[in-house]
Amino acid sequence: MIIERNGCFLLQTLHTSYLFNILKSGHPEHLHYGASVISETQYEEFLKASSFGDGSESEAASICLNNICYSLSEKHPAAGGNMISYSDDFPGIALEDLPLEISSFGKGDIRDPFILVTHENGSKTSDFTFEKASITNDIQAPSSLPGSYDDSVKTSVGSSEDYAQQLVVTYKDKEYGTCLEVIYSVYPECDVITRRAVIISANEKIHIDRIMSNQIDFHENGLVFTSFHGRWADEMHRTDSVCDGGRCVSEEMAAGESGSRSNPFVMISHKDTTEDSGYCYGFNLIYSGNHYEALSSNGYDKSRFISGISPATFGWTLDKGERFETPESIMTFDMNGANGMSRHMHDFVRKHIVRGKWRDKNRPILINSWEASYFRFTESSLLKLAKEAAGLGIELFVMDDGWFGKRDDDKSSLGDWYENKDKLPGGISGLSKKINDLGLMFGIWVEPEMVNEDSDLYRAHPDWAVQVPGHAHSKGRNQMNLDLTRTDVQDYVIESMKKVFGSGDISYVKWDMNRIFSDCYSKELPADRQDEFMHRYYMGLYRIMKELTDSFPDILFEGCSAGGNRFDLGILCYFPQIWGSDDTDAICRADIQRGYSYGYPQSTVGAHVSATPNHQTLNTVPLETRFDVASFGCFGYELNLCDITASDKKEIKDQIDFYKKYRHTLQFGHYYRLDDGRCITVSDDGKKAIAFMLQRESRPNRDVVTLRTCGLDDSKTYHITNRYVDIDLKTMGSLINMFTPIHIKQDGIIHNIANSVVKVQNEREDMTAPGALLNRVGVRLRPKFGSTGFDQDGDKTGILRTGDSRLYIIESV
Repeated sequence: MIIERNGCFLLQTLHTSYLFNILKSGHPEHLHYGASVISETQYEEFLKASSFGDGSESEAASICLNNICYSLSEKHPAAGGNMISYSDDFPGIALEDLPLEISSFGKGDIRDPFILVTHENGSKTSDFTFEKASITNDIQAPSSLPGSYDDSVKTSVGSSEDYAQQLVVTYKDKEYGTCLEVIYSVYPECDVITRRAVIISANEKIHIDRIMSNQIDFHENGLVFTSFHGRWADEMHRTDSVCDGGRCVSEEMAAGESGSRSNPFVMISHKDTTEDSGYCYGFNLIYSGNHYEALSSNGYDKSRFISGISPATFGWTLDKGERFETPESIMTFDMNGANGMSRHMHDFVRKHIVRGKWRDKNRPILINSWEASYFRFTESSLLKLAKEAAGLGIELFVMDDGWFGKRDDDKSSLGDWYENKDKLPGGISGLSKKINDLGLMFGIWVEPEMVNEDSDLYRAHPDWAVQVPGHAHSKGRNQMNLDLTRTDVQDYVIESMKKVFGSGDISYVKWDMNRIFSDCYSKELPADRQDEFMHRYYMGLYRIMKELTDSFPDILFEGCSAGGNRFDLGILCYFPQIWGSDDTDAICRADIQRGYSYGYPQSTVGAHVSATPNHQTLNTVPLETRFDVASFGCFGYELNLCDITASDKKEIKDQIDFYKKYRHTLQFGHYYRLDDGRCITVSDDGKKAIAFMLQRESRPNRDVVTLRTCGLDDSKTYHITNRYVDIDLKTMGSLINMFTPIHIKQDGIIHNIANSVVKVQNEREDMTAPGALLNRVGVRLRPKFGSTGFDQDGDKTGILRTGDSRLYIIESV
């Protein structure tokens, strides 16, 4: 709901309020964003008075809104010492000490600016003041970038109905005539508001030095800025910084992608905020390139958050009458900690970012060939792997890198998108048919944004590669970026991918990008516009992705960028899921996926079970733990099923059967982070949940564990059990001799025979408890292994070593 009265603007969701006020000087004063400032009764009054209704006026609502704005507005009789007074007409206004909706340079606001432009005369001073505003009931997306959308069916407004709306506020530079539109979209049911901006030059040519997407000025400092950082194969580690002074920054300024180094999702909270209590804000950006998020505080007890394209490597020249639009920024708030904030963000991403056939559809269980064979495969070896997969209940077979050109390693053939007939004599068409005949869908790997110097494409079009002419170029993974700022290169990628995707019955595409940018330069751009390169690249990429996803709406696309180097909302506008990390070590992945969970739903995160020792860390983790971790995402396997033991195959088949039974809850349930790295996902109706616990460090005589949940229905009664699995007898090592009448030599004949016949099961949980107890107190789980006091009765105790995990099934009765 959006309502405006006498220069006061209220953007209202179900549980949050966003207010700003136009001052007499024309500057927009930010008043409040956070907890709702109106009651449920007042909400209904405001709803009747909003422009979405039948036009009926509510005088009480108008008076109420004006009173709220006056109460929240700062009263400054004069500018403080050493501050700049805005003008002789408004000497009491000092922009440095005002919370603002937008900020620029040159009129006294010396904080991090929302916009900075250079005029034809060389001046960087701008003065944007209010000109007009309009409210519409339709969400208009950016024309050059992906954005949020609303596909809900709008009916007449009732007492409990509210729909997405959009507010466009236009500001004008009174000296130069430049216009700045700030566009808000309100999604009431998700408690999400978005912001973006459009700048339109008027009477002169200008250079944009920076333009942000979002700005929130808080009336306090000492806030906690939470960002997520890492590196390849070790993404999304949470970092908390208290901003009492200066600036906290999360930025990807040169890599050319949203990045594993710094994800564009950030949080702002109070110091005492936890997962389940306290004020928590979440912010994200619908963008895949270099980004900038910063929280600063000043000496006047105010903090400013801004986010948008990183200004370090960005610039844009606008001729008279031209326009530039920023990426869309997402924001949400909850009073009940990070879990509440995440639930809003998850709902929004599922309903208003991800789109197409696969938005609400269960993701298939896949087997990926990469870690099974890397580049060394034949059609015969792929079919052998596929047959094993089909027998275990897997639904999708994915052929990874190495199928095209002369691709036997990573040094050649990127850009040559034709089948390697030595490996695939029947081509994609022949292989996909044979895979389909086994009862499996077929998927394929591509890396369309890249080229190798050793390729037919590079030899024919060396100018298509991103490099500075006449200078040495720095490569990554033996490859170069294609210049997607060029329309002819975009056309080549589109046509070559259409040929590949149409060459067989392809149900899934893994779209990879295995290097960041180094020497950013386009031969098609003049020297004074090279700072536009990175943004133009992504405009080109988005054009490619849109055309291909529109042309192949039935294909499930998964984004990948050397793992999670480009895990962002821009990619999710086209691809329903993204590969979370190239690190499939379950212990590492538990932390990585927990990091993603703050801003992204599990239905968007690709997660696989791989071999052990793990190919990235050489750690050995139990197969059950690998499954438990990967099950909280878009699930699959990435190991050689032809080489594993019969007992492992049986275990994998059991895992797949279990996952299919609870797939929708695991992929689309409401996700909550619990204490000690645990988590739970709860079905929409609250009748079913799966909880996860990981034993990071096993210690003797610490056998009392409490499982406390989140998100269950307090009024329901639940049955709690755990997933029963066989435990390898060899797990007990030589301790087995304590229970056997004869001595058994480790890994000897008798030991191996006993291991194949005798199985130990983990402990069996069997409790019934009310939801209120589970949510508020928790239940005590059965004791685990405790040295020689181990009880052989599996109903009483079980083995829980370092690295072991458990899944708990919680269902209403």
